[in-house]
This record gives sequence, C-alpha cells and structure tokens, in this order.
Amino acid sequence: MGNDGKRTGMKEILDKLTSYNLFNYLLPGVIFSIIATEVTEYNFIQENIVIGAFLYYFIGMTISRIGSLVIEPTLKKIGFIIFADYKDFVSATEKDNKIEILSEANNTYRTFVSMIFNLLVLKGYNLLELKLSWLRDSQPIIMPIILLIIFLLAYRKQTIYVTKRIKSNL
Repeated sequence: MGNDGKRTGMKEILDKLTSYNLFNYLLPGVIFSIIATEVTEYNFIQENIVIGAFLYYFIGMTISRIGSLVIEPTLKKIGFIIFADYKDFVSATEKDNKIEILSEANNTYRTFVSMIFNLLVLKGYNLLELKLSWLRDSQPIIMPIILLIIFLLAYRKQTIYVTKRIKSNL
C-alpha cells in the first residue's frame, strides 16, 4: 500500500472519531507521548502513523480512565468538585442539550489533569527505576497488572453508569 492508501485509511479512521474520542483520548495520548518522550527515558513516538494513532488513542483512553477512577473521586472526596445527582443530570440533559456539551468539556479538563498527573507519576517511576534495578526488571509484569486493574475498575464503573442510566429511564 502506497502513502496515498495509508492517508486514505487514516482519514477514514479520523472521520469516524467523535469529538469526545478526539479530545479525551487521541489528543491527550499524543501530547502525553510527546512530553513523556522528552522528559523521560521512554520513547512513545511511533514512526508508523496507523500504529501510532492506535497507541496514542490507547494511551489517551488509559489516561482518561485514570482521571475517572482516581482524579475525579479524589477531587470529590476533598470537596473540590461537587456533582449533581445522576437522575437530575439525565433529566436536565433531556431539557437542555448544552449540558452534554458542557459535560464533555468537563471530561476533557479532567483528562488533561490526569495527563499531567500521569506524566509526573511516569517521571517519578523513571527516576525510581534508575535507583532500583529490580523495578526495571519487573516492568514486563508491572505494566500489564496496572492496566488490568485500571480497565477492570473502568468496566465496573461503566456498568454502574449504564445501570443508573437504565433505572433513571424506567
């Protein structure tokens, strides 16, 4: 496949991305990858644009999930943010479609906070790795375990969200 075929395939993929996917997954994944490559020993930049797009999307989705599972609950617990009741949210969005747009922007800000948090964690991990060789040697098992925990918790949270949405519509 020539470059024109690659560009056409990539254009089709990008056309199917919603603004939510773009601003909450792909963009933070790309920015994280660029900054992390500059400030740590890790290189996330991909030469192949298709592989890169999927990797950056996955990194961004993981960052977003950490925002949802760690950042949001922490900020709620300390009283920095306060959410409306879910039933009220569902009812209000039926009356005012701007609420969904505002909620999407809200999630984007949370994802960028999470991205910065994750950059700090990655830099800290990188510094620890330099001092603790066993940590570097354990990396092939540590990363899959962390990802498993993140996505198990995300799956549980999404299931609760879907259940609440169903109940609010009954």
